[in-house]
Amino acid sequence: MAKQVKQVKNEGNDEDRIFAFLCYLISIIGVIIVLITKKDRNDFSIYHAKQGLVLFIAWVIGAVISAIVFGIFSWIPIIGAVIGYAVWGVIYLFIIILWIVGMINSLTDKMIPLPVIGGFAEKFKF
Repeated sequence: MAKQVKQVKNEGNDEDRIFAFLCYLISIIGVIIVLITKKDRNDFSIYHAKQGLVLFIAWVIGAVISAIVFGIFSWIPIIGAVIGYAVWGVIYLFIIILWIVGMINSLTDKMIPLPVIGGFAEKFKF
């Protein structure tokens, strides 16, 4: 079954598209800017602010998991470092892919949740 894509009409409002893009480009700072100017923003930029916030939280959790894995496996000579770097690489590759997907969605006026983590954004009430 094909995934439903919620297409949003910005009615020529490029400003909201730019604010939505900034939520990914400058991460938490872009989210804060959108939330501070919330009354001037439409649902499109608020939606991407939520997605950007969840992506930032995933990045922080990924950093913590990478540090824990490095700490656990660092005592194993050579292979410990390989495991640590492999976990770090997989986590950050995943985050970078989600980051690019979010940017593309914001610039093409699509309100599609980010894969795996996007559903958590629906729980935020701004």
